[in-house]
Amino acid sequence: MPVLGPQRQLLSPLNSTSPATPRLGLATNQTGPQCLEVSVPEGLFLSLGLVSLVENVLVVAAIIKNRNLHSPMYYFICCLAVSDLLVSVSNVLETAVMLLLEAGALAPRAAVVQQLDVIDVLICSSMVSSLCFLGAIAVDRYISIFYALRYHSLVTLPRAWRAIAAIWVASILASTLFIAYYNHTAVLLCLVSFFVAMLVLMAVLYVHMLARACQHARGIARLHKRQRSTQQGFGLKGAATLTILLGPFFLCWGPFFLHLSLIVLCPQHPTCGCIFKNFKLFLTLIICNAIVDPLIYAFRSQELRKTLQEVLQGSW
Repeated sequence: MPVLGPQRQLLSPLNSTSPATPRLGLATNQTGPQCLEVSVPEGLFLSLGLVSLVENVLVVAAIIKNRNLHSPMYYFICCLAVSDLLVSVSNVLETAVMLLLEAGALAPRAAVVQQLDVIDVLICSSMVSSLCFLGAIAVDRYISIFYALRYHSLVTLPRAWRAIAAIWVASILASTLFIAYYNHTAVLLCLVSFFVAMLVLMAVLYVHMLARACQHARGIARLHKRQRSTQQGFGLKGAATLTILLGPFFLCWGPFFLHLSLIVLCPQHPTCGCIFKNFKLFLTLIICNAIVDPLIYAFRSQELRKTLQEVLQGSW
């Protein structure tokens, strides 16, 4: 009898795809209709996890090394990297344990089940903390733009450390409750509501920031009597920036929380069953988000890129 942690029991009840047969095609669920099912090879899943691990370790190392990066903004980015690192490591670790169990290399003992439960808590807490730090980064940038003169008095290091500690504690407590009460509908609804709240928060803040930036750019263009095409260019650039910031977040996290929503709304419906079959794809998208986050929030900093180069060259 296979041994599954609470996360696997809850989130992949209809995911019966064989991990040894990667494919993209139509599958028939128990009630008959055809489903588009994407099977992610275990090797690809593990490779993406390792890429995310290396990438986020480099971000953390660069921020630790350079004292110029020891500011609240970069501490939030560093914590986001740690969260993404844990998301990747925990998912890769659980996948490896599951493969060993399926191959018979590990006996399905109580100790293994307890270890899977610990991994499940780590997965959930890292996911929650990753979402929280994405929101924290948005709030930090919002304050730096709209309260620029008061930024250093509002966002101090002690306050940043308190916020970071609160996020980690809340993430661990929330994930522990999730694993303990994973079969309760209210828990799933809370997780989905949390994702929606973070999405709305980030969208509102970034749209407001970009609107202010476009307004400022139009003012400069009028001052220098630039052409209308130049002003339109600012608008297109703002739209592209907004897409870069929110697009990967929605595309990578949205399917996973859609999965959770459908478990509550239609656990036995054939159409929902088709979506459940792609659970491994949804986890893979979250790993991809952990790869994309450093590109969006960390590597765009020239100071961090320079420090990263020094880290790679071994000049610690």
